[in-house]
Amino acid sequence: MVRAAGPGARLRRLPGLVPGLVLASMIALAGYHLADLLGTRLLGFARSPLSPVMVSLLMGLVFGNLLPGWAALKPGVEFAVKKLLRLGIILLGMGLSILELFRLGLQGLPIVAACIVAAVLLTAGLSRLLRLSGRLGSLIAVGTSICGVSAIVAIAPAIEAREEEVTYAIAVITVFGLVATVLYPYLAHRLFAGDAVEAGLFLGTSVHDTSQVTGAALVYADLYSRPEALSVATVTKLVRNVLMAAVIPLLAWLHHRRSAAAEHGGQGRPRASRVFPLFILGFVVLAAFRSLGDWSVRLVGRPYAVLTEPAWAALITLLRTWSVRLIVVALAGVGLSTRIATIRGLGWKPFLVGLGAAGSVGGVSIALILLLDGHLRL
Repeated sequence: MVRAAGPGARLRRLPGLVPGLVLASMIALAGYHLADLLGTRLLGFARSPLSPVMVSLLMGLVFGNLLPGWAALKPGVEFAVKKLLRLGIILLGMGLSILELFRLGLQGLPIVAACIVAAVLLTAGLSRLLRLSGRLGSLIAVGTSICGVSAIVAIAPAIEAREEEVTYAIAVITVFGLVATVLYPYLAHRLFAGDAVEAGLFLGTSVHDTSQVTGAALVYADLYSRPEALSVATVTKLVRNVLMAAVIPLLAWLHHRRSAAAEHGGQGRPRASRVFPLFILGFVVLAAFRSLGDWSVRLVGRPYAVLTEPAWAALITLLRTWSVRLIVVALAGVGLSTRIATIRGLGWKPFLVGLGAAGSVGGVSIALILLLDGHLRL
């Protein structure tokens, strides 16, 4: 008879986790500093558009393919990828508040929603056309349409994506996001004739990652002396992040529905635990907790009528900070456990899908903003 591992067995496994966890943490720390250094010193941005997640992942990829002694590192790295990533995703919910939807207003919300739908549908179509993995297509779709790296790492465990697929998707999103960061501020000025609200909406809906949106909006604000564009872009991006709580469970359900149908000749149904795993539930619960807390500030002046506003703000900052830290460590682990040869085997098709997704988001955003020209006053 096989006995379940008890507390004693778990404690005995702890020393084996240390080497891999320490290495992933060191790479994550270096990734923070290198991302800031490259973005500010090399690229010249006031705030780096490079995500420490991407830098840490690439550093982990290099070290993981060069360092010997993988057997000693594997337990800790797997713990980071499986456990710390899920905890980081749960805490990520504390950064989302439904009130951001009201800050944007009803005029801008359809533009955000249309860009998300367009990216998801077009990416799904391109993935099928190029016979790309459905998991990789979903990763690129959410990364392009919602919030870059954060959306990718949030949906990856829910659709059982492999490490190399996560790595490739993040690379695709980062490449096209950086191109948009550099070019879109100038394009926005040319297309929208100096209208800071329209430019901010465009940058907030079409640039991928939060850090890249901020970088692009800062460039626009500095070049054309329109600081309000930064505020609009930031709020628009936050609204995209909020919608992650709805889009990710939906895509996870669709993925597992297709998988169940394939396994059972078209008649199967996915298990609820696979469609809505506990870490996604925790993410949604924490986002609801944040939203209700913000709402109670408006109603009674105190979060949940108990905390002070400074204490509530400190709690939000603490959990968001640890969310990012855990995700960066986990993605360093993803890099450590990914083999470069496997990534090469994925080929060039994901970049074509990423290009199509980025183009669809930018095109829909431009078309809708021009259609509403003169009516967007957020």
